[in-house]
Amino acid sequence: MAFPSSFHRPRKPHSNMLSLIPSFHTILLFLLTLSAVAILFLHSPSLSPCSTTAASSSRRAFSGDLRHVDFSWNSLRLTPDRPPPTVLRIAVFSRKWPVATAPGGMERHALTLHSALARRGHRVHVFTSAPSSGERPPEGGEEEEEPGRPRLHFLSDARWRCDEAWGLYEAEAARGGPFDVVHSESVALFHRWARDVPNLVVSWHGISLEAMHSGIYQDLARGPDEPMTPAFNRSLAESIYKVLSEIRFFRSYAHHVAISDSTGEMLRDVYQIPSGRVHVILNGVDEDKFAPDTRVGDAFRAEIGVPGGAALVMGVAGRLVKDKGHPLLFEAFSKLVSRHPNVYLVVAGSGPWAQRYADLGANVLALGPVPPSKLNGFYNSLDVFLNPTLRPQGLDLT
Repeated sequence: MAFPSSFHRPRKPHSNMLSLIPSFHTILLFLLTLSAVAILFLHSPSLSPCSTTAASSSRRAFSGDLRHVDFSWNSLRLTPDRPPPTVLRIAVFSRKWPVATAPGGMERHALTLHSALARRGHRVHVFTSAPSSGERPPEGGEEEEEPGRPRLHFLSDARWRCDEAWGLYEAEAARGGPFDVVHSESVALFHRWARDVPNLVVSWHGISLEAMHSGIYQDLARGPDEPMTPAFNRSLAESIYKVLSEIRFFRSYAHHVAISDSTGEMLRDVYQIPSGRVHVILNGVDEDKFAPDTRVGDAFRAEIGVPGGAALVMGVAGRLVKDKGHPLLFEAFSKLVSRHPNVYLVVAGSGPWAQRYADLGANVLALGPVPPSKLNGFYNSLDVFLNPTLRPQGLDLT
C-alpha cells in the first residue's frame, strides 16, 4: 500500500501554536515545583540523631516510654543517681557472649547493654552458647543471681542450639517466675518459639536485605578483570529468598529494635512491619570506658610503634572481610601512602584481609584483635577513624 508523499511531510506548526510553547514550559515548571513542595511536606523520613532536638519540638512530647519514640534514640543515660522506676526480670537470647579479644560487635553491644541494666538493679538472665575451652566471659557468672551482674546460662557446648536455650529459659521461668521482657539479639530466638512470646523484642544487628545491599555493592566494586566467584554468585542469588523468608516471619516478633535509621526504614517499608512496632535505638557507648584522652592515645601510639612525627594516623576496627569494605580501603590507602609516605593506618581485628594490610609495609600496623581494655587507647590514638562498610547502616552501627 502506497502513501502520497505529502503524508510523510511534517506539517508546519500554526503560528498560534508556536506562541503557546513557552506557556507549556511554564506550566511544566510550575507542576514540577508544586510536586517537589508536596513531597517535602508529605514525606517525613527518619530523623538523623543530630537533628532530633530541633525537629522533635513540633512532635508530641516524649513520655519516657521508648515504644513511643518517633526519632532515633541514642542518649539513654544509665546513671546510678537515677534508679529505674521498676525492677525488671529480663531474659536475653544471644548466640555468643564475648570472651577475650574475639571480635563480634553484636555480642559486645549485648554485653555493654545488659551489664549496664544489671548494674542498675534489673535481674538479667542471658541464655548463650558455652565459651571455648579455657575461655571465660569478661562479665557475668553461672552462679545464682548476683546483684549487678548478668546471670549466664550456658549451653552444653559452643554451638548455638535454640531448642536447648529455650529449655534453659523455660526451666528458669519455672524456678524464678515469668520474665517481664524477652530480648533476642538478632535471630537468636528462632521463629518457632518467638511467635508465641507476646513480650518479645528483637534487636536487629543486620538483616538479609542489608546483606543483599552489600553484595550488590561488592559486585559493583569488582574490577573489570576480576571474575565473580561461584560462591559469591550463589550467595547473591540466594539472598532474595532469605529476604522473602524474613518478610514472612518477622511479623511474628512483637517489637523490633533497629540500630540504624536505614534498618528501621527497611523494616517498615519493605518488611511491612507496622511503625508502632519498629523502634530505632542506636547502639550506645559506655562513657566511663570511652572518652577523649590524648594521654592515653599517645601512650597507645608509642606502644604499637607509630613514629612520633607521623603526619596523620588513621584506623579501622572490626572483622576484616569484603563485606566490611576492606578491598576499597586497601586500594585507597595503597594509593594514598604512595603520595604521602608519612601517613599511617592502624588495623584492629582479624580476618582474610589482615595479611594483605600487613603486606603494604611499615605504614600499616596490623594489630590483630585488640583486647577490650586497650580499645579506649586505640580510638584515642587516631586522627581519623575509617568505616568502609558496604552495608547501609554506616556509623550508626559502629
